[in-house]
Amino acid sequence: MIELPEASTITRQLNETIIGKRIVNVTAAQHPHKFAWYYGDPQAYHELLHDKVIGEAARYGSFIEIEADNARVLLAEGVNVTYFHEGDKLPARHQLHIEFEDHSSVVGSVQMYGGLWAFPSGEYDNPYYLTAKEKPDPFSEGFDEAYFDNIMSQSAKSLSLKAFLATEQRIPGFGNGVLQDILFNAKLHPKKRLNTLTDPDIHILYHSIKTTLAGMDANGGRDTERDLFGRFGGYRTILSKNTSGKPCSTCGDIIKKEAYLGGSIYYCPTCQRG
Repeated sequence: MIELPEASTITRQLNETIIGKRIVNVTAAQHPHKFAWYYGDPQAYHELLHDKVIGEAARYGSFIEIEADNARVLLAEGVNVTYFHEGDKLPARHQLHIEFEDHSSVVGSVQMYGGLWAFPSGEYDNPYYLTAKEKPDPFSEGFDEAYFDNIMSQSAKSLSLKAFLATEQRIPGFGNGVLQDILFNAKLHPKKRLNTLTDPDIHILYHSIKTTLAGMDANGGRDTERDLFGRFGGYRTILSKNTSGKPCSTCGDIIKKEAYLGGSIYYCPTCQRG
């Protein structure tokens, strides 16, 4: 699932790889997926994007936006975005294939669900996309401790930390994946309520957000997710499907997994306070 560190990594890689390439063919929705989301008619993507030249890619939260002259391609959520050189074997099933003049390609393949939107610049008004463009995220200068304290003060005190961090787009780019290690590094349980946090807890949580995400970004994303070239990220997750049921790297207790709020949480029962 694309979250902040993966969006940052893939955006950098796109800018290093495809700027200046001319689009010669676009195929969308060739392999139907119930939860692949498009803008308008995906069969119109070729007409919209054909002969356009790729400009700069930008990241807004976990959205990846690719400039193509006066059009935009927007990718988000559970989309595997992969670059293929000429002659590389493409995946058997995909939901978006953009081929360039040099016969290289970018392919988008949806896992559980994901967005593959193409539209004239300025036309797409999805509120999640617009919010991600407007709000500071943890990689921006505007996301300082005063801003974080303000978000927390405006949130219902009955919320759990997972609900606070991963719902309502309070922090663009956050999802169920990155919050696991952030909370582990802050020594806070994902079910802990906001009204039980002390001022030192909030201070530690803010700095854990900044430092944990910086580590994920510096290492090309998490080891549970793939980059533009199909490689797993170099950041070794402390809490994830890769470590569930294994000893905690800090205390040796067994990492727990639970279903919670429509997804899974991972935690160390010794290191993370409830």
